[in-house]
Amino acid sequence: MGCYQTFFFKLSFSLVLLLIVGVGLGGVASAELSASFYDKNCPNAMSTIKSAVDSAVYKEARMGASLLRLHFHDCFVNGCDASLLLDDTATFIGEKTSVANANSLRGFDVIDNIKAELESLCPNMVSCADILAVAARDSIVALGGPTYTVALGRRDSTAANLTATDDLPSPFANVTKLIAAFSKMGFTVKEMVALSGAHTIGQARCAVFRGRLYNDTHINASFAAAVRAKCPGNRGSGDNILSQLDVTSPTRFDNAYFKNVVSQKGLLHSDQQLYSGGFTKTAVDAYANNAASFMEDFAEAMNKMGRLSPLTGSSGQIRTNCRKVN
Repeated sequence: MGCYQTFFFKLSFSLVLLLIVGVGLGGVASAELSASFYDKNCPNAMSTIKSAVDSAVYKEARMGASLLRLHFHDCFVNGCDASLLLDDTATFIGEKTSVANANSLRGFDVIDNIKAELESLCPNMVSCADILAVAARDSIVALGGPTYTVALGRRDSTAANLTATDDLPSPFANVTKLIAAFSKMGFTVKEMVALSGAHTIGQARCAVFRGRLYNDTHINASFAAAVRAKCPGNRGSGDNILSQLDVTSPTRFDNAYFKNVVSQKGLLHSDQQLYSGGFTKTAVDAYANNAASFMEDFAEAMNKMGRLSPLTGSSGQIRTNCRKVN
């Protein structure tokens, strides 16, 4: 028993060391997903989604980040089951109004339009969960990022979990809390850093990064001054003013995010923690210096995320309207 006791002592003493070697405490469900799932029953499903995403991103580059964010926030709460898309009703509370999601998520109308078009082509066939997964991938590609194969066959949940949205990584978190949040979902430290690179696109509200601008010490002075000019220090003033997460190339999916963090120009406290927090500095440096490595690892981590606890077989349903249960 001595050896086992030693093991468990080390586990509780240092979660970080365990994760660095690639062992997560959570798990990715093994599900019956296949890239060819719709090939026979809805052969134009993928091209339909891609066309709609390309059009939306062309009209507004920020929409690419928004669609990617929807998939992430869906998968981190009870798995990739489109529970995030369910609207509140008089008898049902969804996930959209949570602290992590309210005033943060957008792009629901794009998903609605894709779903309506697919229902016209292939009624009751393509799930909202699969639409989210494919739209995220196509958004990344539309902005210059890597492509990857999306396994398909997810089904949609008939319930939501408002409380579980507390598990979503916070923009105010330190690196230890970030590692713990991603570990709970089965991700290693390296995968967490790679997925954080999604912040190479998109924007954030002043209310989310004000504390970093005025309180953090690991921040580039000229960067801080420029962003402070748009985000006043007094709470409640200008909360909804937006700033780019990546000040270098905000509408292109590349590795500039990591270069910014190295230069202490991460917009969010959690962004800068990846470098200033210590544990993940080496991984950030590696991605800042090797764009190809980041792209490859990001694609693999996204593929893994898309497999988080999906509903398959006879579980769940195929919603005809992504906003409500059939």
